[in-house]
Amino acid sequence: MVPLRAALVDAARRLAEAGVPAARHDAEALAAHVIGCSRGDLLVRTEIDSNEYEALIIRRAEREPLQHLTGRAYFRHVELEVGPGVFIPRPETEVLAGWVIDRLNRDAPPAPVVVDLCTGSGAVALAVATEVPGAVVHAVELDERAYGWALRNLAGTGVHLVHGDLADAFGELDATVDVVAANPPYIPLDAWESVDPEVRDHDPGAALWAEGDGLAIVRQVERTAARLLRSGGVVAVEHADAQAVSAPDVFTATGAWHEVRDHLDLAGRSRFVTATRVVDAAR
Repeated sequence: MVPLRAALVDAARRLAEAGVPAARHDAEALAAHVIGCSRGDLLVRTEIDSNEYEALIIRRAEREPLQHLTGRAYFRHVELEVGPGVFIPRPETEVLAGWVIDRLNRDAPPAPVVVDLCTGSGAVALAVATEVPGAVVHAVELDERAYGWALRNLAGTGVHLVHGDLADAFGELDATVDVVAANPPYIPLDAWESVDPEVRDHDPGAALWAEGDGLAIVRQVERTAARLLRSGGVVAVEHADAQAVSAPDVFTATGAWHEVRDHLDLAGRSRFVTATRVVDAAR
């Protein structure tokens, strides 16, 4: 055991030197994980197991994600189990989920039907199921390892989770869904160098990269959403900030949508597009 305060100062310095964003936060989060307390409770703790803490700080300095080290990720009001093989949900997607939840709580009928495409860890589906009373939530994930994490996170929640391709998922729900949400892979392969090591080297590639301009899966989401949504239903799809024009264009080009709008994340960057299914639109 070593004094906690000195260990925190040293750990935060080393993480900052390694280029870790929010180095002090991560040093404290890992200390709380080792001790088994909240970050707030660190104020009344005086010692920490130096060997366990040191091993975690070394791994974090090598840019292994904090969430892989703790096994947990926080998304709006829910806690998720995460690890290798599943995309770690991020604050940017919380904004999309918040838009969906606000829309459902404001305008949706009783027991609204919601579909989460590319659910990954199940973050958006779980947030909706938790925050929208009566919502009937469905989610789909293609990758086998990510599906395993979603299965764990959504167990006992009432969310209907399937292992399959978003292209043909939930045919039984065609033209009945109120809201479709998706955080699909959208990073073009030529943007590899610009992606943080925590994401590039540890998140599953299937959750990150898309061919060509990065919108291949977004186009499939548009087709699936058009099939699933009732007239007047809405879709919300995350995209890269560089796709502020091209992602909305995916929807405006088909004639199946109106009220196509782009939205900013908390950092003021273009982050997701929403669109409303045209009433009685023909495809």
